[in-house]
Amino acid sequence: MYLSREFRAVTQARILDPEDGTLSDPRDIILHEGRIAAIAAPGEVDARDDEVLDAGGRVVMPGLIDAHVHVTASTADLARLGETSPFLVAAQAQQLMGQMLLRGFTSVRDAAGADYGLAEAVERDLFVAPRLFFGGKALSQTGGHGDVRGPGSQVIDDHACCPHIGIVCDGVSEVRRAARAQLRTGAHHVKVMLSGGVASPTDRVDSTQFSDEEILAIVEEATGANRYVLGHAYTARAVNRGLRLGVRSIEHGNLIDETSIPLFREYDAFLVPTLVTYDRLKAEGSEHGLPPASQRKVDDVLSYGLGALKLATDGGVNVVFGTDLLGGMQQHQSREFLIRAEVASPQQIVRSATTTAARLLQAEGELGVVAPGAHADLLVVEGNPLEDITLLADPATTLAAVLKGGRQAVAPAA
Repeated sequence: MYLSREFRAVTQARILDPEDGTLSDPRDIILHEGRIAAIAAPGEVDARDDEVLDAGGRVVMPGLIDAHVHVTASTADLARLGETSPFLVAAQAQQLMGQMLLRGFTSVRDAAGADYGLAEAVERDLFVAPRLFFGGKALSQTGGHGDVRGPGSQVIDDHACCPHIGIVCDGVSEVRRAARAQLRTGAHHVKVMLSGGVASPTDRVDSTQFSDEEILAIVEEATGANRYVLGHAYTARAVNRGLRLGVRSIEHGNLIDETSIPLFREYDAFLVPTLVTYDRLKAEGSEHGLPPASQRKVDDVLSYGLGALKLATDGGVNVVFGTDLLGGMQQHQSREFLIRAEVASPQQIVRSATTTAARLLQAEGELGVVAPGAHADLLVVEGNPLEDITLLADPATTLAAVLKGGRQAVAPAA
């Protein structure tokens, strides 16, 4: 895959505004050095210029944001991932990220695994990929969601070159050091495991993890670096505790209840549901390496996800698009749109993958909008996602063009 030379304009574009839920009359989008310079009346740009992309009256919307991916997770067997060559992991990440871009995801937030090296490679255009917001390794207590050892294992290799997605740390001093280690590399966020999870072998999904003092220390370190904490959590008990302690972004949240909603609003926090991953883990997790112990835990959260999403959406929570797919299941990334459409409106879903996600990423005005000053990350869509959000679930058919920084992503010839 490659990026075309930079376009200087996209003409005859019906611009989608995620906040207003409206489409403009045909307009010309003027581009300069990878950003949107101006929105102009049609006819000001010569559409015959080969540096101009003619949208032909199609909908043009901001590039999509997936706020929960694992670009280094080429398998669902996370213990085996840590024993893989980091060079192989990086090569596989390059391929996975390129496929994400072709689906219209021009920015992604990695929720554990990716490091500064991958982010710098993307920044330097060493390979074609979405913009990458990384956090390094997730922080886990011993026996927590990021501890991939089985009950009979005693040793874990936490070396920086070992591509585990988490690091085990216990006590206030250790968690401070671990958080600082991620922030030292330029991490955009710090992830902490607040509860048990599906892909870890020895914890219960309904457990809480880390002490209040440990979580507060992690939040303090992130806040001091003008970054934020995202927390893996399922139950209302784990979610509510994290929100009260300053965690800004809750991942999953399948088991929240009515007590969680006012806390999200009080702290202006974000919920990142990842419904497609449970759908796919149930259907094909075993063939992609999910260990039997983890397969048995999928049902603990699978059936509650849609209810939690509806509760949060109806309650006015900042809901953000995420997927959390592992290994070969990442090909189903766009299926999340289909699942969310069962309980949320097209505009709500579009906002979750554009403007609300951009605010979570601290990139308001730069991502998630088609406006002067924003990155020229644009999708040319066949049809109107505000009327039928499922269009975005079939990117191979409905995306006429994907632009990142004003340059079109082009798939290799078959």
